Amino acid sequence: MLIRAGFDIRFDAMAPTPMLALLSIHPSRNRDLRSPHRIEASPTLPLYDFVDSFGNMCTRLTIPAGGVALRADFAIADSGLPDERAPDVPVMPIPELPEDVLVFLLGSRYCETQHLMQFAWDKFGGIASARDRVEAIVDFVHNHLRFGYEYARADRTAWHGYQEQVGVCRDFAHLAITLCRCVNIPARYCTGYLGDIGIPPVDAPMDFSAWFDVYVGGNWYTYDARHNRPRIGRILMARGRDATDTALTTCFGSATLAKFEVTTYEEADLEAQERLAA
Repeated sequence: MLIRAGFDIRFDAMAPTPMLALLSIHPSRNRDLRSPHRIEASPTLPLYDFVDSFGNMCTRLTIPAGGVALRADFAIADSGLPDERAPDVPVMPIPELPEDVLVFLLGSRYCETQHLMQFAWDKFGGIASARDRVEAIVDFVHNHLRFGYEYARADRTAWHGYQEQVGVCRDFAHLAITLCRCVNIPARYCTGYLGDIGIPPVDAPMDFSAWFDVYVGGNWYTYDARHNRPRIGRILMARGRDATDTALTTCFGSATLAKFEVTTYEEADLEAQERLAA
């Protein structure tokens, strides 16, 4: 299938303000592009790209006095297959984990393993299968937290979410990641596009989404504690330890978000054109 995706975001600023943005798709999806992915700035200004330590494409810019609009619009091919379920294998012993995976067992800013360690082992530690352990955690988080955009809060950690029992998609991901790490299953935070593909349309403005990956049986598998079901059409933008590493924009100064529109939908017309051209 072909998916049309993009964004139209504007920031207002009183003075020049440096910004770091993770608004490009992840390099692992570059070969799936069917039209160029370019971030366009209005007014035109220099944009500098680099790849960070987690493999994410980052963009540096300076918002001019008055503000800037950032836009992108692209088409990308997708398998159309739902998220793949992890295999039913035992939890991998720590000595067998690759070195680059070990960091995803550690606590981080939004995933304070020290507060949830005892609870996690008491509730999930007796499950021998890595897949069953992960899916029990996903079920728990899905039922423990109540979703609502009105609950969004930038400083809510996994521990806060566990106590308050409310949150948005990033809070579901943070709590599930933390519980997985507590019981020796490496987990990493992911953010990107997730449209209403393969499900009834949701009556809410489109937004970027958060989910997580777990390392099971030598590979990474995607899970989503908010939706608690395999989904179609995820487009990865960034991944890391938690939302700190994957913040869509970080301003080093004062800037106000004035516009935020995200687009993600299956584009049947483009798919038909591609078949005719093949």
